Amino acid sequence: MGQTLVEKIIAAHLVDDGNGRGAPAPVRPGDLVEVSVDVVMANDITAPLAIRAFEALTGSTPENGGRVFDPDRVLLVPSHFVPAKDIKSAEQVKTLRRFAQAQALTHRFTPGRAGIEHVILPDMGLVLPGDLVIGGDSHTCTYGAVGALATGMGSTDIGVAMATGRTWLRVPETIRFVYEGTLRPWVGGKDLILYTIGQIGVGGARYKAMEFTGPAIAQLDMANRFTMVNMVIEAGGKCGFIPVDKTTLAYVEARATRPYTVYQADEDAHYAAVYRWDVSDLEPQVALPYSPGNVLPISQVGTVKPDQVFIGSCTNGRLEDLAQVMAVLERAGRAFHPDLQVVVIPGSQAIYLEALRRGWIERLAEAGATITAGTCGPCLGGYFGILGAGQVGVSTSNRNFRGRMGHREAQVYLVNPAVAAATAILGRLAHPDEV
Repeated sequence: MGQTLVEKIIAAHLVDDGNGRGAPAPVRPGDLVEVSVDVVMANDITAPLAIRAFEALTGSTPENGGRVFDPDRVLLVPSHFVPAKDIKSAEQVKTLRRFAQAQALTHRFTPGRAGIEHVILPDMGLVLPGDLVIGGDSHTCTYGAVGALATGMGSTDIGVAMATGRTWLRVPETIRFVYEGTLRPWVGGKDLILYTIGQIGVGGARYKAMEFTGPAIAQLDMANRFTMVNMVIEAGGKCGFIPVDKTTLAYVEARATRPYTVYQADEDAHYAAVYRWDVSDLEPQVALPYSPGNVLPISQVGTVKPDQVFIGSCTNGRLEDLAQVMAVLERAGRAFHPDLQVVVIPGSQAIYLEALRRGWIERLAEAGATITAGTCGPCLGGYFGILGAGQVGVSTSNRNFRGRMGHREAQVYLVNPAVAAATAILGRLAHPDEV
């Protein structure tokens, strides 16, 4: 029997009884294995705890001998509360900075030069096809869009991997999703993944690998692919993949600074389940409170009048997402609705600068948006757009659980960037064609 993509990557990273990787050997779902890792990532929330675990394991600090397994492969990215919103968040970021300096980590990330980890790591070529990546953040699964096995872990596991370059895994089963047809205008990766989660539920892929393929996937640019795989965790998935194709390779080749290996599933690989949908008639999808699985097509949602529209996050903060917003804004030829607060956060400093060069930042500001540098901000209820009791938010982010973006009695609707822009213009949940 052939192997799935996740099985091949795990097999290639098996640790033998000696020092380093063993020869690739077949693995099967349910196997408990020890593997070497290519990249270990943590952010300003999870890294301080990982650093404590690292120091407990090594019995020392960087000043007296405790060293990470590879300073090229340990990436600590402050992105959730930066620039620091208060003293506690400033202390968190200070811990990262001191550790990175003491360990002489190759890659340093500061707010004015970096951004959200799941945006900048692929854009900088730091995660590549065939990599095995673990991160102290649940949306680490994003990197599966370039054909990497990427998954989130707790800070203790991250700290151990920082020291040893290894971790353990239970080999997951794989669910295959095949999307037939041609997507309508204003429909993209966000709608495909919301539709998928709506069909299978937030636990429908629990500890499974999710593999996305089919003609509709082949049409997607990399930004839409990152969006899709980013939300694998919202279905309970362990990791997700879009098989590497010419679109992937064009993106990777422009960025890679080290060798990588492309893996493809065997034709006779076994899947736990296969879903096949024709998405030619798919409308923009909306996740209603309080779950990413509570999904309806926009035509069935009814009237929603938000207090805030948020455009950004690791799900939809890329340049292509802003391009959708600008297309709707120019189509409308008018400003955002005066009763709304509109928050726009480009996913990285590089994206912000390119949007600035194109005149988009000025146009968004003139339309009434509040704009800031790359940060997670309100996505996790951090800052810069928190919702109060009874307030309604329309957001391009990935979660709308109760209390996710502020008060427990706030309501959040998840949408794609074009729908967010149309909503911001009309002051109610709206399809882009309505403007």
